[in-house]
Amino acid sequence: MTSLRLSSAMKLTLLALVALVALCGAAMAQQPTPWEMGFQPAHSPVQTQIEWLHGLILYLITAIVLFVAGMLLFTIWKFGRSRHPKANKVSHNTLLEVAWTIVPALILVVIAIPSFRLVYYEDRARDAEMTVKVIGHQWYWEYNYPDQGNIDFTSYPVDKDNPPPGTKRLLDVDNQLVLPVGKNIRILATGGDVIHSWFIPSLGVQRYAIPGRTIETWVRIDRPGTYYGECNQICGTNHSNMPISIKGVTPAEFAAWTVTAKAKFAADAPPASAAPIHIASQP
Repeated sequence: MTSLRLSSAMKLTLLALVALVALCGAAMAQQPTPWEMGFQPAHSPVQTQIEWLHGLILYLITAIVLFVAGMLLFTIWKFGRSRHPKANKVSHNTLLEVAWTIVPALILVVIAIPSFRLVYYEDRARDAEMTVKVIGHQWYWEYNYPDQGNIDFTSYPVDKDNPPPGTKRLLDVDNQLVLPVGKNIRILATGGDVIHSWFIPSLGVQRYAIPGRTIETWVRIDRPGTYYGECNQICGTNHSNMPISIKGVTPAEFAAWTVTAKAKFAADAPPASAAPIHIASQP
């Protein structure tokens, strides 16, 4: 009977965990958390590559620090006055000097190769399936869908002093950027007044929005949910009140949203910002 009761309890626990995971998946939101030390969970291939490179460099730096600290401790122990009262006259060692020149150079090569690959990987969309234009203003965002009937709308933060029930202060906005999951989406960022920065940590996206220039990047969201970011370029008085909220939905839900969005924003949509004069890449 005891084993049967334990088995039933385990089944109930597993069912509760499955329900909790399903609930969290349905309402997933990637946002900053108190005392967060590492990255937000990656939900795009770019952010996955960023975390891999970060891990590689962290291991290399840890090994270097341990090696140098060990050498310092060994030197203190080996050549302290009590053990080595008379200093050596030797001041050069050709083999050692060659080694400490070549080894750091090789370490830098090991870091540089994946770094350059990542810069080019996140730079431009490959086989983009849709395009979104992002325009930064003081202090709100404007989004334009040139492939979806030129839908255009603004995205302002909710009232930070009296946020509506169920919204997140300094994170939620009145109009979210809605994107389909599993699609390669080209992002074209530009500025309408000063330099802004479109930054979504869990998606590995950060691009400057510079007036007169269009800077490209891309994103592919791997699952539905809400992804929060912000402008992390000091762009003026209300710089800290410029959140980004992206809603990742299924392709079918996105198609349905475009129908309602055309009706919602067509009547009073502001004109798109003036076309930038130059297209350039910004690592």
